[in-house]
Amino acid sequence: MKTVLITGCSSGFGLETAKTFLDRGFRVIATMRKPDTSLFPASDNLELLPLDVTDPDSIARVVEAAGPVDILVNNAGVGWLNALEGSPVDVIRKVFETNTIGVMALTQAFLPQFRARRDGMIVNVTSTVTLSPLHLLSVYTASKAAINAFSECLALELAPFDIGVRLVLPGRAPATDFGKNAASLSPDGMRIPETYKEIADAVFAEWAAAPADLVTRPQDVADAVYRAATDPSTPMRSPAGADAEALMSESRPALA
Repeated sequence: MKTVLITGCSSGFGLETAKTFLDRGFRVIATMRKPDTSLFPASDNLELLPLDVTDPDSIARVVEAAGPVDILVNNAGVGWLNALEGSPVDVIRKVFETNTIGVMALTQAFLPQFRARRDGMIVNVTSTVTLSPLHLLSVYTASKAAINAFSECLALELAPFDIGVRLVLPGRAPATDFGKNAASLSPDGMRIPETYKEIADAVFAEWAAAPADLVTRPQDVADAVYRAATDPSTPMRSPAGADAEALMSESRPALA
């Protein structure tokens, strides 16, 4: 039985991904800042571990407690929606500490065991906002785009050791806790400067008018992560969600 460790399993993409792997016969190590057993059905193949990807000691404890892992899914992340002028530098650091440095640090911590076995798969969940510039998302997009570049370089670096690296790029997902997590990063929440109010209103109106079926659901991401982790023919970048697939198709010539 293969073991998968997934970060950010308290809700949304991570929770659904953990349940999907569990349903398909994997041993699942689901991590989150504060483990909550009520989120999952009882299973002998499930282990919940506390993890803060911004804390080196927390990472070390998880690596020790997890034991051998076959698949690492870096899903944990925080959102941020604001103009750059409305983004305090300490918030920018928090976004990068979680979305970028946290992914690198956890991956680095598991690499010795993958390399020793000459086997392993790393799946990093980023976002399709990295494919097309959008208002108010410069900080968040930069943190995710860094992982795209990191993953593609890492794939080359690890290929001689038979370790795979893949990316899953979800689209717009209203069912996640993006807004709540983002607001928690700053005492003022995501207070957009008055100067940018007209831009923000136009952006929100455009999002509200988007077709209801062109969204990414947690199961879309779970299925894309599962394919990326288990099917060697999966491309480096996999879209997740109807909107993500459409945007990826439009962007593919530029990415070739």
